[in-house]
Amino acid sequence: MRNFAKLILFFSLTFVIIFVSVTAVRFLSLRIDWAKSLPVKPETTLTLLITAAHWAMSLSLFSSIVIAVNYAARREYFSVMTIGCIMVLSVLYCFGISFALEQWKSVPPSQSNGVPLGGRGLILTNTLSKNETAVVLLNGTADPLGPRVVAIPGQRLVYQQSASVNYNLPPVLFGNDTPWFMESLAIDIRLNAEMFRKKFLEGIFPFLIYAGSLIFMLCSLAYVLKFSVWPLANLFLAALVFCGVLSLNSFLNTPEMQEITGSFLNNIIPVSFALPLFFVGLGILLNLYSLLSFAAKKRYNDED
Repeated sequence: MRNFAKLILFFSLTFVIIFVSVTAVRFLSLRIDWAKSLPVKPETTLTLLITAAHWAMSLSLFSSIVIAVNYAARREYFSVMTIGCIMVLSVLYCFGISFALEQWKSVPPSQSNGVPLGGRGLILTNTLSKNETAVVLLNGTADPLGPRVVAIPGQRLVYQQSASVNYNLPPVLFGNDTPWFMESLAIDIRLNAEMFRKKFLEGIFPFLIYAGSLIFMLCSLAYVLKFSVWPLANLFLAALVFCGVLSLNSFLNTPEMQEITGSFLNNIIPVSFALPLFFVGLGILLNLYSLLSFAAKKRYNDED
């Protein structure tokens, strides 16, 4: 019981720390992206925070399971009980956070203050380099399409009455230099977060079926953490495997794959149950492989 108490405490602290940290970082990132796009429709602190929390919950789920399973493997806890414990904790945290976020989303917008992104004279530029084109919004984000001044290196300042004025100017791109791997991972996390929210809105049972099957398969990958005697190498390998699972989950949830799966099943079972059944079946196979490997290894050691 002491070992499982340590596991519960370790998993809970890991999940909470990752969730709070990632939510804060994601919230700041969303604010910056909102400032770059300069939408006419104002955003609120609450809506951005809820969006960031949904994204953070998806990442926290995968990360905390990787770390907790790695911790349990190094401590050599009983695998079946460990998987059950981590599964129950993961489902409880995901359901509790999803429920809380949906409740907060119903708060009237009038009770939330707009996000202050800058007043008059807000300067927008792609980088902090002095040799980059910059745009100065004279009225700030209150009128993002209004008068502005464009500063091009080596040229005079150009005044625009509005964004619709056509000048022969080089494009001002507010892109990012994020590596493709990190950007792809962020997209997969966002899609997974949207699927969690979609299943939660459909009802408790669709959410529990989808989240439970996914978490069961993730916990069944514990044998991956036993390939090497180096814990850091096992943790890195598990992170790569979990990234692959995340990408596979996003791929199988695309409308095209859903249509192909529906035509293949020929209405034998609902399409919404196909992916959970795939996760459960794969998880069972992984657990059987792990059990047989453990039995073979134990028999080999007994013969020696």
